[in-house]
Amino acid sequence: MKAEARGELPPYFNLDPEAAERILGHAADTAEFARIARACAAGRDDLATRGLEEDGRRSLRLFSTWEITRYLIPVAQGHFRRVLKQNPELPQGRSETEGGAKWFTLDEVLRLRAHFAAEGSKAKNYLPWRPEGLPAKMVAVANFKGGVGKTSTAAHLAMSAALDGYRVLVIDLDSQGSMTSIFGGRVEDEWQTVFPLIARHYARHLRSENQRRLDRGEAPLPLDDTLSEALDTSARTLVQKTHWPNIDLIGAQLNLYWAEFQIPVWRMQGRGWKLWDTLTDGLAADGLLDEYDIVFLDTPPALGYLTINGLAAADILLVPLGASFLEFDSTGRFFDMLHSTFSSIEEAENVAARALGREGLAFQWDAVRAVITRYDGTQQAELAALMQAYLGPVLSPHRQDYTALIGQAGEQVRGIYEADYRDFNRETYARGRETFDATYAALKQLLLGSWRRDQREASNAGEAAE
Repeated sequence: MKAEARGELPPYFNLDPEAAERILGHAADTAEFARIARACAAGRDDLATRGLEEDGRRSLRLFSTWEITRYLIPVAQGHFRRVLKQNPELPQGRSETEGGAKWFTLDEVLRLRAHFAAEGSKAKNYLPWRPEGLPAKMVAVANFKGGVGKTSTAAHLAMSAALDGYRVLVIDLDSQGSMTSIFGGRVEDEWQTVFPLIARHYARHLRSENQRRLDRGEAPLPLDDTLSEALDTSARTLVQKTHWPNIDLIGAQLNLYWAEFQIPVWRMQGRGWKLWDTLTDGLAADGLLDEYDIVFLDTPPALGYLTINGLAAADILLVPLGASFLEFDSTGRFFDMLHSTFSSIEEAENVAARALGREGLAFQWDAVRAVITRYDGTQQAELAALMQAYLGPVLSPHRQDYTALIGQAGEQVRGIYEADYRDFNRETYARGRETFDATYAALKQLLLGSWRRDQREASNAGEAAE
């Protein structure tokens, strides 16, 4: 019988300790972290400059007549061209070749959409619906497991809403600043993040508390320089324009993480401070909830104070997760922690409320949905179906497939909606954006439904008061 050929040994056999020591190199001290951080920063800056203009700013690509009439303004191409010809005051686009396709900026598309809404068929929805007199809806995208596509999902939904014609504000609550990088934001320090809004909210609470202390004949608590400076802050000064004409940004950077240490100190000093109202109160007080239609909150991959602020402010909560056992398990634990955290806040607040005969605190969200990201139907269909069976309507039936378009967009530090379809072919482009279009359609349905419910409740309350 012929002996079976022996294959190569696994790579972890017969390792030489002497050789291993030579390869090991020097021991690392804390300065090594700084060196690695500088290397990463240099690489990040190199990657971030791809696609920038000569002035160092990011720009948004142009949109063709084919793309506009298929995805943005629901009319036939021939009718679109006739309208432009009949209205020379409208944007006419530009051609790269003699007699070639016309291309338009998104600003021009928004102007054209407004024209069609005013002059076009009343049977078509050229402009997205938002009821008058109601504030913007806030959408938080959260999960405490990293790598689930949280920031990518939030960014693409923001871009989808902007292409749909909504005015969008994106707030980056993650000190890693990935969302800020996607939109080309520049944040020097924590005073250009949401931190001063949080500090202002606490400072106003402390000022009110000090007045009560003075009324009782007690010494007031001091307002330090940070709190005094925060009192002069407006949310409007934190907002920066992006390369999208209808997406603005409140960015983040590493120093924002300091808030996770400072907030509990303030909370200990001011037991009555309702820190979970910080974002809602701050944005409403400065008029931003009237100025924008949708606010997207990208939260850190942890259930810290910044995440609690984002979740408490949100009207709609989206939780991205992959179709794997570990991510399903982790997401279940995330929801368990949400229950423990918010129910404990309610319980603590309502003990005092009951004693004083006041209405209790009850957190409420218009909708909570989980979304499967990075989906591979050939490998994950069975597990995704099982997850759907257990979660039911909480799990969106729309899966975010991973396609060549998504992969290339990620490598080039941009969203799929920023990719030029000429870099692929129309079929590949259409297939690539289809998955995010479906996810946005599901979110938009939640937005419209919650606005409509708010509108009806406001109308009923008005009738009851008459």
